Amino acid sequence: MLTIGIVSPGAMGSAVGRAYAAGGARVVATLAGRSARTRELAHGLELLADLDAVVRVSDIVLSIVPPEIGAAVAADIATAARRTDADPLVADLNAIAPATARAIDTRLAGSGLDLVDGSISGGPPHSDGSTRIYLSGARAGELAALIAPGIDAHVVGTEVGIASAVKMSTASVYKGTIGLLAHALLAAHANGVLPHVLDDLRESHPELVERAASSIGRAATKAERYAGEMREIATTQAAAGLPRELFDGFAALYVALARTELAKSAPESIGSEARLEDVLDALGARGGGRPGEADPRRVE
Repeated sequence: MLTIGIVSPGAMGSAVGRAYAAGGARVVATLAGRSARTRELAHGLELLADLDAVVRVSDIVLSIVPPEIGAAVAADIATAARRTDADPLVADLNAIAPATARAIDTRLAGSGLDLVDGSISGGPPHSDGSTRIYLSGARAGELAALIAPGIDAHVVGTEVGIASAVKMSTASVYKGTIGLLAHALLAAHANGVLPHVLDDLRESHPELVERAASSIGRAATKAERYAGEMREIATTQAAAGLPRELFDGFAALYVALARTELAKSAPESIGSEARLEDVLDALGARGGGRPGEADPRRVE
């Protein structure tokens, strides 16, 4: 039986792991150093003592972590592989720039490990949905061939960095749009013109307005991760000869949102019934100061 290691089993990592388990793989992970919430999220996975134990038994190790620690996690996997005399295929599925992916590839190759570059588009996979995973690299086909209900795998090239390039462009639209909407509605709320702005936007973007409260609220709970993603997008834009300032600005916005009280909430606590005014108030548009005044807290 093929064994897949998940680093780490947060909301996305646990769901991806369960999808591969449903396809017949043995899926292992470790909760060493993780929160009580992560322990709840990791249901259905086989839990081992530490990263060394995960790497030792795994044929494939999937890295699914915040983008700013992707390189450090890859180094930890390489170190664990040397300690345990293991040689798993490593798949980095993080939201990182192509240049970051290539740097990780070089780091792993120095330890004798092969890398599949990957990126996840959409929310955590579930049996009734289809989460798309883009893959590239010489061994991308090995991961694409695995059965995983709820995952739609696409090989987009043989070079490391191509799958990450797809993510950097799609995420710039998806998360950039949410960031722009949040900025616009926070300003409208602060100036007392929110109803007029919503009426205007509703004519051309009804779905965007309809989902504004839940979209902005959930983005706030993930804002620290999104800030790192925006920096990786800025790096990607600059490498393409484009100005990076736009996405550096979105990174600054998400950093500010990460410092609000709402950012301490779990994403699943923001339901579809959330009121937009309540979300904006919780982000500090009125009465609570500005986003950025509280200490940042990572939401796992």
